[in-house]
Amino acid sequence: MDSKLIAPCGMNCNICYAHLRYKDVCSGCAGNADNLFKYCAKCIIRNCEYLKSSNEKFCFSCPAFPCKRLKQLDKRYRTNYRMSMIENLAAIKDKGLEVFLRSEKMKWKCACGALISCHWRECRVCGKTLT
Repeated sequence: MDSKLIAPCGMNCNICYAHLRYKDVCSGCAGNADNLFKYCAKCIIRNCEYLKSSNEKFCFSCPAFPCKRLKQLDKRYRTNYRMSMIENLAAIKDKGLEVFLRSEKMKWKCACGALISCHWRECRVCGKTLT
């Protein structure tokens, strides 16, 4: 897992379908804007003034944390994908990025060794479904 693929909102882009797909791979929210998935390039959180004007990498440093947009995104991901950006940010803040990444690797790694996307919940290599 690449630490550069953790978005300011707490999304682990290592497990995003746009990053794991075979064609037109997204570089992650913290990556080059030219290689971003269209939705990510326009993201209100990614383009937040606080993040642009500060040297902070994550939303948990913002005085408005968690903002309305982050709460909406978190609710959608909890409901549809059984993951939480706010919980991810809390883990990063409390335990550090490296511990978070080790935990994520265990959580999203298939028995075949490939990463499973939080969006698909099925391994693109062997077809196993994450429960």
